[in-house]
Amino acid sequence: VSSLSCVASFCPLNVYACVYFVFAVERCMSVMQSGTQMVKLKNGSKGLVRLFYLDEHRSCIRWRPSRKSEKAKITIDSLYKVTEGRQSDIFHRHAEGNFDPSCCFTIYHGNHMESLDLVTSNAEEARTWVTGLRYLMAGISDEDSLWMKQTFEEADKNGDGLLNIEEIYQLLHKLNVNLPRRKVKQMFQEADTDDQQGTLTFEEFSVFYKMMSLRRDLYLLLMCFSEKKDHLTAEELGNFLRVEQKMSNVTPEHCVDIINKFEVAEENKQNGVLGIEGFTSYMRSPVCDVFNPQHNDVNQDMDQPLCNYFIASSHNTYLTGDQLLSHSKTDMYAWVLQAGCRCVEVDCWDGPDGEPMVQHGYTLTSKITFKSVIETINKYAFVNNEFPVILSIENHCSIQQQKKIAQHLKEIFGDKLDVGEALNKDPKQLPSPNSLKGKILIKGKRLPPYLSADAEEGEVSDDDSADEIEDDFKLKNSMHQVESHIRKKLDSLMKESQIGDKEDTDSFSIRALLRATHEENKKAFFIKICCKSTLQARLFQEHASNPSFLAPSLSGSPYNVLSFSETRAQHLVHQRSERFLTFNQRQLSRIYPSAYRIDSSNFNPQTYWNVGCQLVALNYQTDGRMMQLNRAKFMANGASGYVLKPGPMCKGSFNPLNDDPLPANPKKQLVIKIISGQQLPKPPDSMLGDRGEIIDPFVEVEIIGLPVDCCKEQTRVVDDNGFNPVWEETVSFTLHMPEVALVRFLVWDHDPIGRDFVGQRTVAFSSLMPGYRHVYLEGMTEASIFVHITVHDIYGKFCFVNYYVLVSSVLGFKAGFVSSCKKC
Repeated sequence: VSSLSCVASFCPLNVYACVYFVFAVERCMSVMQSGTQMVKLKNGSKGLVRLFYLDEHRSCIRWRPSRKSEKAKITIDSLYKVTEGRQSDIFHRHAEGNFDPSCCFTIYHGNHMESLDLVTSNAEEARTWVTGLRYLMAGISDEDSLWMKQTFEEADKNGDGLLNIEEIYQLLHKLNVNLPRRKVKQMFQEADTDDQQGTLTFEEFSVFYKMMSLRRDLYLLLMCFSEKKDHLTAEELGNFLRVEQKMSNVTPEHCVDIINKFEVAEENKQNGVLGIEGFTSYMRSPVCDVFNPQHNDVNQDMDQPLCNYFIASSHNTYLTGDQLLSHSKTDMYAWVLQAGCRCVEVDCWDGPDGEPMVQHGYTLTSKITFKSVIETINKYAFVNNEFPVILSIENHCSIQQQKKIAQHLKEIFGDKLDVGEALNKDPKQLPSPNSLKGKILIKGKRLPPYLSADAEEGEVSDDDSADEIEDDFKLKNSMHQVESHIRKKLDSLMKESQIGDKEDTDSFSIRALLRATHEENKKAFFIKICCKSTLQARLFQEHASNPSFLAPSLSGSPYNVLSFSETRAQHLVHQRSERFLTFNQRQLSRIYPSAYRIDSSNFNPQTYWNVGCQLVALNYQTDGRMMQLNRAKFMANGASGYVLKPGPMCKGSFNPLNDDPLPANPKKQLVIKIISGQQLPKPPDSMLGDRGEIIDPFVEVEIIGLPVDCCKEQTRVVDDNGFNPVWEETVSFTLHMPEVALVRFLVWDHDPIGRDFVGQRTVAFSSLMPGYRHVYLEGMTEASIFVHITVHDIYGKFCFVNYYVLVSSVLGFKAGFVSSCKKC
């Protein structure tokens, strides 16, 4: 008993109530399928004794003997409600029968609310049937009438405001619903109640959709907390919120507010209870999303030094596409700043008429004026938040045009450039985001302090000049060697792009550059450009290895930001990770993508976050896995562009590559039960479109964090069901540093020769909500998966998951909520 009590406190549901109810429902189904002798009351009759039973598919109630033969049935889909006791008109007319109310119940069904009035021989049989029928009747409410209307209009091919059966078949295929035509036709006929026989109006379609959209997982959950009733009282709802959703300060008033807001039946509202439709609407609302709603706003300490934060950063911000041929636009600055990016890059080159230009040097990308860029930044920098914006200026200009850059910065930004007050507060440490609100910081080269005040220019080292080239090109000393190197690299990249996983890839795909013309022509053209650019870049690099000159008016801030190419940073991560992490406790480091990423692909930012790098710059114009990780990272603090690093990364020392990097700290056990899916679409680039087969979905959960924490688990495949697949499977993970971890939910369509990506949602571990939650796939309105999340502390080598499985087996019941931990 003591062990069971311990397990119950951790279990995704109260273990007594839920295990009991799972078995109770299955027992009800078994009893109903075996059949029960009951009295069927009729008008003008004393009643008929019949054997009522649930058919093997659990889709119909049947009885015998009957002269109707096959027609002696009532479909579950046609049930309207089940009432207990002697409430119907027929029971009132049979008052002389003096039936025990606990043995009586009525089933209302069909379009005209016909009643089937039954009397059992004992109260337990009546309770069994009422519980079982209410479970089978569980459905979903029309919570989003706009979506329903759009769906109806899209299905209405001829635009007559009605759906015929063929249009319904086509719609169900599009919605990934694989039901027998016979069952669809039956539901169609049940919903078709008006004079327009053979078609459904929008209202009738809504009824049809409700019949089809059963959410028995939610009905089971509701009955676990309602003592097997079909509704929750305010007190029972409060118990659910406290026990399962881990909500604190749950008041009776709050529960009443939920009932008033989400309940759809006026009778339930008047009685202060939440029925299955209201409960479903509540569970699918943003309140029960997997992402913590409080994290939509800034929720972290913003008074620590800048080096203690991860800062959202972009690379070559002005580019709209690849690194060689795409357009440069000021709109990109407006977009990324409003998306929460706080560090933008500005590559400056000499332009005509003394006006510096912004472009990607030695390429065919278009140019825009530096002045227009600064004006755009000034306009959009603080539209969505006031935290400081860093300009990473890569300066390739002459002294004269450098002075023009400085002039534009001062005239356009004005007081936003003045950070003297923040810097003077504590000269020993960097200022905080709060102290720099509304300020623009310039990241650039800095003149030495000994330079005289009246100097026209000064010598500086060119730390960032390698942004245009990779170090290995320095070793090339002839056109032939350079061209041969590029050809080999291109051949390798093309092979990688062909075999790489579409969604998971971290390779340097060049497919984007090969779309415009035939591959060979494009390849030859590209090699020509690269060879020319590389030789120019080599000359520039040789020049840059010597001191370059900087105008005093453009000298950067008095605190250091060092830039590292992806290649150099990767070397530091693998060879000197502990020292790199310590370095990042004192000052800022910026990591930018390799020059080989000509298609503007992105590296995995987590690699550099793991060692505390603050400014991990990505190509924002290229969406995909890496930008999804970046968005998830910064959503944890209101998408403000600043996320506080974990304490051990800000002070102290540890090796993030170790198998147990923080042995003195407790670990976290993350247990995720993947219950079901809702309205999962076909893969976005399905070759056959709407004519393709219905998907066979499965869910993968991935942890992205410290190397020791990175792990993937997946469910089984559900065949031919993208509309409401059920998995009821559990995965678990052990996290050594959960503060930096991201949890990624992916839905795949299984294929005999592989898998197709359907959708994903990535959430920072710190933003996960416990309990029963819907995970809405990013960029999709209705598609979701329904999960249950629990988190436990682990001290030493104790593993809750295996402990629960052991206790479960000893007690003799199946561990249906969690599976064995695969890391133990």
